[in-house]
Amino acid sequence: MFEPSLSMSAMRSPTDGPSMADSLPNINFGFDDLRDRMARFTDRFDKFIDKGRKRVLEERNHFHTNVAQLQEDQRLRKREIESLAQKASSHAQAVDREADETAEMHAAIASIAQQRDVRARHRDHIRSEIATVRKHIAQRVTAQQQHARDLDAQAQSNVPELEFWQSYLCMRIEGVGIADRLKFIFSHLDEKNWGREAWFDLDMAKSDYRVVSVKPRVEIEGIERCVDKLNETRDLGPFLKGMREILATTMK
Repeated sequence: MFEPSLSMSAMRSPTDGPSMADSLPNINFGFDDLRDRMARFTDRFDKFIDKGRKRVLEERNHFHTNVAQLQEDQRLRKREIESLAQKASSHAQAVDREADETAEMHAAIASIAQQRDVRARHRDHIRSEIATVRKHIAQRVTAQQQHARDLDAQAQSNVPELEFWQSYLCMRIEGVGIADRLKFIFSHLDEKNWGREAWFDLDMAKSDYRVVSVKPRVEIEGIERCVDKLNETRDLGPFLKGMREILATTMK
């Protein structure tokens, strides 16, 4: 309730009677209660603002923390991605190297296989040649053995004949220090000098005989005819007789 103000009371004369204001009812507007309620509201509002400010600050700090964490995670992911990319590149290079090495190994294996095939063919060819050579050697050994048997038989049959021709042709036989070679020496060729001699060297190492050297020099055609006939007939007597005639003709 409102109390009458002091100014109105002072202005009122003692002699005045009751005024209209005095007759008005006292009204209480409750300013104290309002002031207390406003104070409580202000306190609650300040607390609400402070709490909101703290919550906003906490949320901002939490947001910054989350951003920093996200940035750190992003940085770590980036490093992991770079590491994985480097590993993938290294792995790709290793795969390429292995592919190159595999290709080189296959090429080397193919080359070795080719060399093996070439060597196998060469080995088979050599074996074939060895078999052919062995066959030829066996044939030659057989032929030489047969030739040796023929020579032995001929030598046995020629001994009496040689003794006859040595006496008949004034001839003697000497060795020359080489196997299968004989020197036939003739005398009584020159009527003016019966001691003058002529000779020829006969090589009998092979199946075809040949005259190696002659003294004095004679025409080769006549010697070749005599040797060819000897190789054809294996008759030594006519050969020696023919050679004496050639030497005698040359010394006349």
